[in-house]
Amino acid sequence: MSELREFVLARLDDDEQRFADGILPALDEAERRGRLRVLHSDDGSGLLLMPGPIEAQEERVPVPFPEKVAHLRREIEERADDETARLLASVYAGHPDWRGEWEAASPGG
Repeated sequence: MSELREFVLARLDDDEQRFADGILPALDEAERRGRLRVLHSDDGSGLLLMPGPIEAQEERVPVPFPEKVAHLRREIEERADDETARLLASVYAGHPDWRGEWEAASPGG
């Protein structure tokens, strides 16, 4: 497993502990700030991770943190590409173990 994926999994562990302690997880804070969104798919078959704020015509029901983190952990462990891992890692860019080379590529560049 790559160091990037290991970093993301460790930060998801940290977020789970924050959630258990009643502290807002960094993942939820990133969603509030519009950096990414975790949504239920339109057909209800699963969850989708999307960059940036997603505007929907209808109100979307927020994904509960335990469901969201379980999905993201499976995604990173089983099938995530580097772009997905970088998007999630960007949530934790302030962490001391963050590496600049993990910065997600900017659109068009």
